[in-house]
Amino acid sequence: MSSRMAGAALLRHLGPRLFAAEPAVSELAARGGMPAAARILPARMASTAAEAAREDAGAKQHGSSGGGTEKQEEAAGGQSKKAIVSYWGIEPPKLVKADGTEWRWPCFRPWDSYTSDTSIDVKKHHEPTTLPDKAAYLLVKSLRVPMDLFFQRRHASHALLLETVAAVPGMVGGMLLHLRSLRRFEHSGGWIRALLEEAENERMHLMTFLEVTQPRWWERALVLAAQGTFFNAYFVGYLLSPKFAHRVVGYLEEEAVHSYTEYLKDLEAGVIENTPAPAIAIDYWGLPADARLKDVVTVVRADEAHHRDVNHFASDIHYQGMKLKDTPAPLGYH
Repeated sequence: MSSRMAGAALLRHLGPRLFAAEPAVSELAARGGMPAAARILPARMASTAAEAAREDAGAKQHGSSGGGTEKQEEAAGGQSKKAIVSYWGIEPPKLVKADGTEWRWPCFRPWDSYTSDTSIDVKKHHEPTTLPDKAAYLLVKSLRVPMDLFFQRRHASHALLLETVAAVPGMVGGMLLHLRSLRRFEHSGGWIRALLEEAENERMHLMTFLEVTQPRWWERALVLAAQGTFFNAYFVGYLLSPKFAHRVVGYLEEEAVHSYTEYLKDLEAGVIENTPAPAIAIDYWGLPADARLKDVVTVVRADEAHHRDVNHFASDIHYQGMKLKDTPAPLGYH
């Protein structure tokens, strides 16, 4: 008996709060539009139901002049589409090439183009003398053997896999230096930008060779496994020993130079057709309009030689007991 009385008292006190907005919900239910949630939590749905009723009334009121409204919306259609593609109401500038034609690449801009230094010494080799250097050299050499067996003379496919891995170290190193700069409130000596530029340059190599060949499904699977493994291994390695990590990349770039040299040999011998250069390569490296695939491979090899020197230089800085932030980075190449 007491529990019944207590329940009745609770209902008298809470009833007005829970069910005060019931008429608005009932009105919506009478039109057949009442959500199931409103029947369970009417008070929660009261404001939503009332808003829906006001919107319906407004729609009916504007319905009488619907023809004129629709015409106005159609007239403003072009403006609304412009608003979607604009940047906070600011129209992006129209980019053109030096010859006045429209710029077609959203992934990089005309001012990102550069001329690769093909006079760089592609035969340079850092002779390993210390134990860590020898370990780095043997590690890279051991990775080359399975790659040569897998790709044979399919240089374009080899380049695709090579660039998916080669673009990782610069991003990882730049990211860790960026975090260190923030954490320690110090400058980086330009090395963050230098390493990120290296990563972007390697990615553009990949975008270029995608115009030459497309990866097969098993090559995509290999890239997935190789990138995941290499990223985590290099991340940990850079945290433990930046000088060892940079030395490994230096030797990786030496192998990249060797791979592209073999690619050039087959192009010159006619084993591989010297097709016209992809349009993206012509615009990125500022190559002549009649450039061929051989010209593309030549500038890519020069880029790899530059990355080789940058990473060996970074490792040497650490070996001399200095920090990267105290030595200006070699900026301005890309």
